[in-house]
Amino acid sequence: MEPGMQAWGGSTATWRMKMVTMSEEAVVQRGTAPMNILIVDDEPTIREACGEVAQLTGMNATMVATAEEAIDILENSAVDIVLTDLMLPHTSGLELLKRVHDTHPNLPVIVLTQYGTIDSAVAATRMGAIDYVTKPFRIEELRARLERASRAVELQQENQLLREQLRTRPGFGGIIGVSERMQRVYKTIQKVSQHEYPVLILGESGTGKELVARSVHYSGARKERTFVPVDCSSLVPTLIESELFGYVKGAFTGALHGKQGLLEAANGGTLFLDEIGEMPVDLQSKLLRVLQEREVKPVGSTERRRIDVRIIAATNRDLEVGIKSGNFRQDLYFRLNVVQIKLPALRERKSDIPLLVTSFLDKFCDPQRPARTISEDAMRRLIAYDWPGNVRELENAIERAVALGSGPILHVGDLPSNLQYPTSERAPEKDELLPLEELERRAILRTLRQTTGDKLAAARILGIGKTTLYRKLKQYHMEPAAQ
Repeated sequence: MEPGMQAWGGSTATWRMKMVTMSEEAVVQRGTAPMNILIVDDEPTIREACGEVAQLTGMNATMVATAEEAIDILENSAVDIVLTDLMLPHTSGLELLKRVHDTHPNLPVIVLTQYGTIDSAVAATRMGAIDYVTKPFRIEELRARLERASRAVELQQENQLLREQLRTRPGFGGIIGVSERMQRVYKTIQKVSQHEYPVLILGESGTGKELVARSVHYSGARKERTFVPVDCSSLVPTLIESELFGYVKGAFTGALHGKQGLLEAANGGTLFLDEIGEMPVDLQSKLLRVLQEREVKPVGSTERRRIDVRIIAATNRDLEVGIKSGNFRQDLYFRLNVVQIKLPALRERKSDIPLLVTSFLDKFCDPQRPARTISEDAMRRLIAYDWPGNVRELENAIERAVALGSGPILHVGDLPSNLQYPTSERAPEKDELLPLEELERRAILRTLRQTTGDKLAAARILGIGKTTLYRKLKQYHMEPAAQ
C-alpha cells in the first residue's frame, strides 16, 4: 500500500479501480467546460489523491502546499473552487479562507479537517466555507462534496447569465419573461402602444396587469403625459362617481370645495381602470357615455367638459359571464374590448421562473453584500409549485427567503412553509385522516430531509435501527430521496 492510502481505506489496487470507474462516469456525465479547482494541502499523498479525484470527476486541478502559493494562484489565475486543509504551515487554512472571502466573496471553499477537530470546520463554515470533509475520508464522500460545489458554481454562472438576459431582454416597463407566451404579449403591447384604441387586459390576480397597462402608456405617444391608475375594487361604491367625474362646490353635504375627477386629471394621458368588473352597473352606463362623447360632467354641475383620455381597463373576472348574469353591460364590454391582452398565469409560463427569481434577488438583496443565489433544490421546488398568487406570490416568497436566509445560497428551508414540502411529503393537516403507512412514509421523508440524507441520524431521531430504516426505504420506494 502506498504511504497515506490508509486514509481512504482498502488496497491501492481497489482504490485505483474506483478511480477508473469514476473517470468513466465523469466522461459520460460532464458535457460542459471543466471547473478549475485549487487544492491546498502540505501532505503530498493527500494532495495528490485529492487531485486525482478532482480530475477524474471532470475538473482541472492545481495543487499547492502552502497558503502563500494559493494566494499567488488566486491573484493570477481563474479558479472556480478551493479545497484547502485547515492545518497549513505559516498561514493557516482559516486565514486563507478569510483572504479568499475578502478578495473573492463568491468563490466556494471546501475545507479539509482532521477527525476530532470538527470545531475548526464549524468555525470555517461560519467564516464562509460552503462545506467540509473530515480526514480520513472516503473517495465517494470527497467526490460528492466536489460535485456539490461544482453544481453551486454552475448555478452561480446560470444566475449571472440570467442577470445578463434581464439587462438585454426584449421587454417593457419591468415586465419579466422570455417565454413564448410572454413574447406574444410584448408584440401586442408594441402594436397597441402606437394607437389610441381602448385596451382590455385580462389575467388572474398577481399576473402584472398594471405593469402591462403602464407599458402600453409609456411606449406610446402619450408617454410624456399623466398615467392615472384607479382600483375600482377599493373605492367605496357611493364615492366612485365623485372620484371619477369630480364634483362642484355644494354638490352634496360636506362638499365645501369643488374637486377635479380622475377622468379630468388624466386629460391628455391614460386612465387605467383596474378591476373594472367591480364597477357598479349604474356607473358603467355613465362611463360608457364618457367614452362615446369624450365629455365629463362633474357631480352637481350642469356643464360638460371636453376630455382627451385613453382608457385601459383590466379585470381578473370573466366579463362575458358577468354580462349573462347582468353584472356587466354588454355595450361597455364591446367599447373597452377593442384590443384584448390576455396575461398567462405563472403556472403557464414556468420557464420564466428562474428569470423572475433572479430579478427579485437583485431587488431585495443588500447591494453592499455578495450577490445571493438560490440552490438547485429550492429552484426545483419553486418551479414545481402552481403559484395561485402568480408573480406577486413568487415575489413575496423570494423577499421572505432573502430576509431569513443567512448564507450566499438560499435553500429550501428559507422558503415559505407551504413550499418547503411537496404535497406528498408535508405533514398532515389537523383533521386529515391518513393510513398509518402514509404517516410513517411522510415522517421518514421529513426526517431525512432535516438530516440532509444522513440515515444514521434519521434512524436515531425516529427511534428505529438503521437496518429497519433501510427496510422501510425499500418498502416505500424512497431510496432516491434518502441519498
